[in-house]
Amino acid sequence: MLKALHLSSFTATSAIGRGLGETLDALRQRHTGLQPCAFDSVDLKTYVGQVADVDDVTLPPGLAAFDCRNNRLAQLALEQDGFATAVRTAIERYGAMRVGVFIGTSTAGILQTELAYRRRDPVTGALPADFNYRGTHSTFSVADFTRRYFDLTGPAVVVSSACSSSAKVFSSARRMLATGLIDAAVVGGVDSLCLTTLYGFNSLGLLSDQACRPFDEHRNGISIGEAAAFALLERQPDHLAADAVLLLGVGESSDAYHISSPHPDGLGARMAMQDALTMAGLSPSDIDYINLHGTATPSNDAAEGKAVLSLFGSQTLCSSTKGATGHTLGAAGGLEAVICALALQHGLLPAGLNTTQPDPQLDIRYLLSNREQTVSYVLSNSFGFGGTNCSLVFGRAN
Repeated sequence: MLKALHLSSFTATSAIGRGLGETLDALRQRHTGLQPCAFDSVDLKTYVGQVADVDDVTLPPGLAAFDCRNNRLAQLALEQDGFATAVRTAIERYGAMRVGVFIGTSTAGILQTELAYRRRDPVTGALPADFNYRGTHSTFSVADFTRRYFDLTGPAVVVSSACSSSAKVFSSARRMLATGLIDAAVVGGVDSLCLTTLYGFNSLGLLSDQACRPFDEHRNGISIGEAAAFALLERQPDHLAADAVLLLGVGESSDAYHISSPHPDGLGARMAMQDALTMAGLSPSDIDYINLHGTATPSNDAAEGKAVLSLFGSQTLCSSTKGATGHTLGAAGGLEAVICALALQHGLLPAGLNTTQPDPQLDIRYLLSNREQTVSYVLSNSFGFGGTNCSLVFGRAN
């Protein structure tokens, strides 16, 4: 039976910072990265979590065919916190065929297509000759880019299940490690801002005109963000540092209630959380903190709140960090996994930002201020359109 998996290295970049140091500092200082939207040509009254200077990133010459905002954002994260060095060390240990790549994304490099459409031939409507769909817009692009960045020859997979994408890649990687097909996995999520996302969510009436307020009584929608987050998963070695972070449990479900709305009672969400606890061999009372999916839409927060109450009661401390980072969609699971790892290592339970009046109908124990304490086990929720749900349980090695 596969033991817990070791997150031997991890990193993240989002609107609150580049790398673990800046991310941790922003969480401690309760800093939000949400600002009024000034992205590209977007004309919407909303807030976004934008990463600065992404367009200044230059990809290696041999990877120029992958040049787009999404892959530039991915490269930013790959080159932080010694992550690339850790991956290359794993490649030396196991071989290039034995390290897999599993990345979640939703819109991938669709911005590149949006830009290409602005340059269509005015007579024929043909897209410009330099537009490379496969290397940029394709959902597989970011995994292919990552694989080629490290000269890997093993399995490469993209999961695109909306907002649960980069949580579900932990499960995909775990299964492949369990079968013995690989010995290590680069897992993560990358999603970047684009007009399709912003105007699409606006058309659904889901964008807030202010910085999002998860689980607030007066919440009125999401704030879109962008992020790249990665972790290196390996089998648990015999000896670990006391603050080493382990993936203990994964739970997946599909409630298939509605194409864009969760089951009103959060049935699928509860199933995912329970399955993650069962795999980890833990009970609800063992969990010190829940990083909620917490998108700040009325229906999503209500469904998740009911699911949490039915399984954990009102005792477990929880918050959504999307008030700081924005909802990074396909990258949310990976980003929040890294935030959970930081919570475990540094004993920090991050408050939910922008929320001032927790919804009295959802009697969960929502953190309005940071708390510092020893943290042994955390649970992270990621729920996507169509009822694609995933919950992850992480713990400290000691």
